[in-house]
Amino acid sequence: MLRYLLLITTFLIAPHVHALTLDEVKGMTIGETDARIEALNKAAANADEKTVAFIQAMSDDAVKTRGDKIFVVKDDKAFDPVTGANLPLPADAEDVINPNLMRGELDTALAALKLFSKDEKVRRDAIKTLASENDEARLLLIEKAYAAEGVRELKSQLELVRAAILLGSSDKAKRLEAAGQLSASKAPNTKTVLLERIGKEPDADVKVALQAALTRVEAALAWGNKLGAIFSGISLGSILLLVTLGLAITYGLMGVINMAHGELMMIGAYATYVVQGLFQKYLPGAFDWYLLAAVPVAFMASALMGAALERSVIRFLYGRPLETLLATWGISLILQQLVRSIFGAQNVGVENPVWMSGGVQVLGNLSLPYNRLVIIGFACFVLLGMAWLISKTRLGLFVRGVTQNRPIAACMGVNTARIDTYAFALGSGIAGLAGCALSQVGNVGPDLGQGYIVDAFMVVVLGGVGQLAGTVYAAVGLGILNKFLEGWTGAVLAKIAVLVFIIIFIQKRPQGIFAMKGRSAEV
Repeated sequence: MLRYLLLITTFLIAPHVHALTLDEVKGMTIGETDARIEALNKAAANADEKTVAFIQAMSDDAVKTRGDKIFVVKDDKAFDPVTGANLPLPADAEDVINPNLMRGELDTALAALKLFSKDEKVRRDAIKTLASENDEARLLLIEKAYAAEGVRELKSQLELVRAAILLGSSDKAKRLEAAGQLSASKAPNTKTVLLERIGKEPDADVKVALQAALTRVEAALAWGNKLGAIFSGISLGSILLLVTLGLAITYGLMGVINMAHGELMMIGAYATYVVQGLFQKYLPGAFDWYLLAAVPVAFMASALMGAALERSVIRFLYGRPLETLLATWGISLILQQLVRSIFGAQNVGVENPVWMSGGVQVLGNLSLPYNRLVIIGFACFVLLGMAWLISKTRLGLFVRGVTQNRPIAACMGVNTARIDTYAFALGSGIAGLAGCALSQVGNVGPDLGQGYIVDAFMVVVLGGVGQLAGTVYAAVGLGILNKFLEGWTGAVLAKIAVLVFIIIFIQKRPQGIFAMKGRSAEV
């Protein structure tokens, strides 16, 4: 305890920082443990970057000695801890042995030094290290770091660390103060700290204060859980929307029950994997932008495969839904086996670019991952693009004309066979975009599409066949409903409940949320 107080005091009042010296290095590595700890405290009081690096190396057991020579070993290379110069490592160099007492002092010194680091991540890790401590001797250090901290989130964490330490104080007033501070916290670990302390608290007044703090913390966490469920539902809904948009064309507009739609998504995902590999091999410096190149590649790969399927198989099965279902199911099996033969049966990993890693911390128990936010934005972009294509372009006009009345469209000079191919290729290409997006939230494998095909058909039917607006409402609504039910009943029962809801809804309203308008609806 006395040594720790000495370290904190000298560190906090140190007037300036000086360079690491050879005598300090020897003092920390050679001699009795007490003398080494004393040298460690003196060096840490005026630490520079080299001192911090050397203390970290000692903590990592990366320091060796031979006589009075000291070596820091990293990646099988030896360095001088003072100058940083490369040194030949003697074969008979010995490891520096750190007893448990010395290790504890090293950890304390590192945490003390890192709390004042210029690197936010280093300070964040140091706070995590001190968060599990309950020694009141650390309060001086934490309060000094709290005063110097400029990041609001880390400042709040330091305040919670201080309050958690005060909970173990013998002073009743300090424990009451800590309970009041923790009641304003929105961090999940605060609830754990309060629950543990309530069971140990001997004083009735403090226990009441702790219980009140726990109630407030649980209320704050409940809001985070609700908002998290809504975000997870919107995220799932955006994925379902991407998966379903292509099916809304092939099934909703063309009436083709395409059981190979999931495999067209899989092709888009594997196209993304291939583009990733090409960037890793030929353009490693631009790897973070591979996803932008993968989007059009995934679309074209799936669109071409869809066009080939339509021209070779599906065009002969229009108006025969059972035969179309069986044929496309057989095609799905063929495509799965083809992918297994080319890429193997094991899943492959697709990495997130740096700009899609991490997330936004909104509340203590609510983080919004960047990859999910990007997918939500991407789904909105694809939806708007598809709506514009269907409603504002010549191709969209022809697709709508063929959908509503094929004979009249043909009489007006529309090449209905070509429009069928274009429309099917468009729906398949959008499935490829869905596969590209799905590759950013999970592994890519031959069975990727099987987990979404049933949900996609449910969304199309629930929203209303051929209705883009209904598809959006159904996808987002089912996503949010599913996530809320998962929190109450679990994933399996939530899925069953959603299926029961859809069955009841379709019985009451067979046309879905939005009924189709036009001649096709009258047939």
